[in-house]
Amino acid sequence: MQQIAKILSAANSFSKAGRPISRPAIGAMFNRSKTIRGSSMKKKIIALACTPRSLAWGLSVAAAIAAPAAFAQTAETKPAAKPEAGKLETIVVTAERREENIKDVPVSISTLSGEKLDIINSGGQDIRMLAARVPSLNIESSFGRAFPRFYIRGYGNTDFDLNASQPVSLVYDDVVQENPILKGFPVFDIAQIEVLRGPQGTLFGRNTPAGVVKFDSVKPSQQQDAYVSATYADHNAQNIEGAFNLPINKEWAARISILSQTRDDFVKNTYAAGKTRTLEGYDDKAARAQLLYAPDNKFSALLNVHMRQLDGSARLFRANIIKKGTSDLVAGFDPERTSIDGINSQTLDNYGGSVRLKWDLGGTTLHSITGYEKVKSFSRGDIDGGFGAVFLPSSGPGLIPFDAESADGMPKHKQITQEFRLESNSKGPTKWLLGLYYFKEDLKIDSFNYSSIGGNTQNGFARQDQENKAYALFGSVNHKLSDKFTVRAGLRYTNDKKDFTADRLQAPPFSPTFIGRLTTNTSASNVSGDLSGTYQMTPDTNVYARLARGFRAPSIQGRLLFGDSLSIADSETVTSFEAGIKSDLWNKRARVGFNVFSFDVKDLQLTAVGGTANFNRLINADKAQGQGFEMDLEAYITDNLLATVGASYNNTKIKDGNLSIAPCGSGCTVLDGPGRLPGTVSINGNVLPQAPKQVFNMTLKYTRQMTSSSEFFIYGDVAHRGKISFFLYDAKEYTGKALTETGMRVGYNWDYGKYELAGFVRNMENQIRVVGGIDFNNLTGFINEPRTFGLQFKAKF
Repeated sequence: MQQIAKILSAANSFSKAGRPISRPAIGAMFNRSKTIRGSSMKKKIIALACTPRSLAWGLSVAAAIAAPAAFAQTAETKPAAKPEAGKLETIVVTAERREENIKDVPVSISTLSGEKLDIINSGGQDIRMLAARVPSLNIESSFGRAFPRFYIRGYGNTDFDLNASQPVSLVYDDVVQENPILKGFPVFDIAQIEVLRGPQGTLFGRNTPAGVVKFDSVKPSQQQDAYVSATYADHNAQNIEGAFNLPINKEWAARISILSQTRDDFVKNTYAAGKTRTLEGYDDKAARAQLLYAPDNKFSALLNVHMRQLDGSARLFRANIIKKGTSDLVAGFDPERTSIDGINSQTLDNYGGSVRLKWDLGGTTLHSITGYEKVKSFSRGDIDGGFGAVFLPSSGPGLIPFDAESADGMPKHKQITQEFRLESNSKGPTKWLLGLYYFKEDLKIDSFNYSSIGGNTQNGFARQDQENKAYALFGSVNHKLSDKFTVRAGLRYTNDKKDFTADRLQAPPFSPTFIGRLTTNTSASNVSGDLSGTYQMTPDTNVYARLARGFRAPSIQGRLLFGDSLSIADSETVTSFEAGIKSDLWNKRARVGFNVFSFDVKDLQLTAVGGTANFNRLINADKAQGQGFEMDLEAYITDNLLATVGASYNNTKIKDGNLSIAPCGSGCTVLDGPGRLPGTVSINGNVLPQAPKQVFNMTLKYTRQMTSSSEFFIYGDVAHRGKISFFLYDAKEYTGKALTETGMRVGYNWDYGKYELAGFVRNMENQIRVVGGIDFNNLTGFINEPRTFGLQFKAKF
C-alpha cells in the first residue's frame, strides 16, 4: 500500500501541474514497485491511469484494483456462489427500518439494484435516469445535473428556487437530503434503491407526504473485494467507477468508492458573437469513504464522508424550438446546434458526512444517526434561449421580445440532522419503534440578472437568507394478531419554523424599482399517522391495506430579483389509501406486486412559474386528488430468460374553482378558460404538472452459457412515460409529448463473472422530446438526452 501511495502521489503531482504523463512513465513507476506484481494487473492500472481528463481519479480507481490485489496475490480463482437457475432471490428491504422480505411490507414499494441499476447508469446520466424506471416515479430538472425535482404518483413541486420544498424525500444512507441541490448526488457503489410510495412520516425523520426515494450504499464488510468499471461513449464520455473493501482487522473495515463522469461539449453555438462556444459537457466527480467499527455484536459505528464536484453546462434553453399550436419540435431542429448570446456555466461543491451508531441493549436496540451536509453552487444560463431582441438590429432564432440571462448561486449552505431511534428486537408478536428527529438548515441564495446585449454585464442582484429548524417525535407498533394477520399503527408529531429575509440590492430593467429588505417567518405543527393490516392468504401471498396521513410545513418564496413581494404557501396535508397484493409465484420463478391507491391533498402547495409577469410565487389550491394503480412483475420465462415489468396509472386533478393564474407570455395556445381576474386563466380540473398518467418499464435478459466459467448475454430495456403538462395551466405548446426510451446491452463475461465486456446503446431510437419550457419570453424549451453508444469493461477482484 505504501508503494501504491507513492505512485499515486507522483502521478497526481504531474496532473495538478498540468504536465502530461505518459504510459511509459506510469509503467516505470510500477516496474520499480516490489509490492504490485503481475503484468496483467499493471497493464489494467496503467490504461486507466492514463485516461485523459480523468488522470487523478483514474489513478484512484486503479488503487481500488491494486489494493486488494496486493493483499491477495496468491488467491486462486473460485466461482462465485450463484442462485439456483430459474429462481428469483428474495428482495430484502428496510422500508420499515428493519430488514424484511418485500412481500411482508404493507407499502407500495419498488427496488432497483445490481445489474438493472448498473445498466441504466452506464451512459453517464445523472439521477434523472431513474425517471419511469419504477412505477409512478418521474424526475426532471430545469438546472441540468444539479437540481432534480422528484414526483411520486404525480405529487411533487416544480419550484426552481434553491430553497424549494419538495414533498418527495430523498434519504441517502439514512440521512435526509433536504435541499434540492443535495438530491442530485450521483449514484455509484449502491447496494439498493427503494422507492416508497405514499406518506412515510412515522418511519423517517423528515416529513414525506408523497413518498421516499431511499439510497443505501454498499457498506464495509470483512470480505476483501474490489471492482472497477470503465465506460467510453459518444462525445468522449468517460465513466470510471470503482470501490475497494479492506478488512483492517476483526473489528475494523473500510470501503472507498469513487466515481468520475466526464463528457466533452457537443452542442455548437452558431451565434458568432456568443460568449459560450460549445455546450452540454460536464466533469462530475464524487467519492465516498466509510469506516466500520464492530468490536462485537453489541455495538457498531459506521463513519461516512463524501464529496462531489461538478463543473459543466447548465440546462441549455433553446429559443422557439416548439412549433406553434402543437407540442412538436420545429422542422429542421438540430439538437447539436444552438444560437445564444448569453453565458452558460454551472459549478457545484458538496461535502458531507455522517456517524451511525448502534447499541444492542438486550431487548431493545438504540440507533443514533448524525448527519452534516454543506454545498455551494452556481448556475448561469441564457434564459431566452436565443440572441439579441426584437428591438435590436438582429435577433433570433424566431421572435425574441427581450433578452433574458440570469444566474442563481448558493454561496452558503449548512444542514445538520440528528436522529435517535429506539426499537424492540424481541421475538414476540409485538414490535415497536420510537424516534426523535432534529433538523437545522441555514442557506443563502444569490440571484443575478445580466444584459446579454450589454456585454453580459450584471444589471440586477437580490439575496435570500433562510433558517429552517424542525423537530419531530415519531413511533410505530407492529402486532401479530394471529399467525396470518398483522396490524401496524404509527404516529408522528412535527414542529417546523422558518425565518426568512430577502434583500433587493439592484433592480433589473423593466421590473419594479423597489430596493430594500423584506422579512417573514412561519411556524407550524402537526400530528399525522398511519394504520395498516397485512393478511397472509398463503405462505407465498399477502394482501394488505394502508391508510396514511402526511404533512408538509409552510414554504416561503422570496425571489425579489424580478418582484417586490414575498409569497408563502401554508401547510398542506395529504390523506392516502392503498390496498394491494404481493405474491411469489410458481415456486419462486415469478414475483408480482399490485396495488390500487387514492389520495387527497388539502391546501396543496403549488408554484406559479413565469407567465406574463415573469414572477415565481407560491400559492395554495383548496384540494388535489389522485388515484390509480401500480404493478411490479419479475419472472423467469425460461431458466435463461428473465423479464421484469413495471406499470402505473395516475390520474391527478386540481380542485379549486377560485384559483386562477397568469398564463404564458410567449404567444402560446392556452386551453384553459378565463380566470376570476383579467389576464388570468382558471386551473380548476387541470392535472398536476409533470404528472404523467402512464408509466411503463420493461427489461428482458437472455443468457447463454458458453463454458463452465463464461456466458454471453443480451439485455434490453424500455422506459415510457405519458404526456405531461409543464405548468399549472394547459397550453398546446407546453404539453410534453409521451417519451419512450429504449436501451440494449450485449456482452460477454468470463472467469465466473469476474470480468465483463459489453457494448450498449441508450435511447436507441434517438427519440427527442421537449421535456420542459420557459413561458415568459418565447416558445423556449429544453430536451432529453440524445442517443448514446458506448463500450464498458468491468472487473471484480
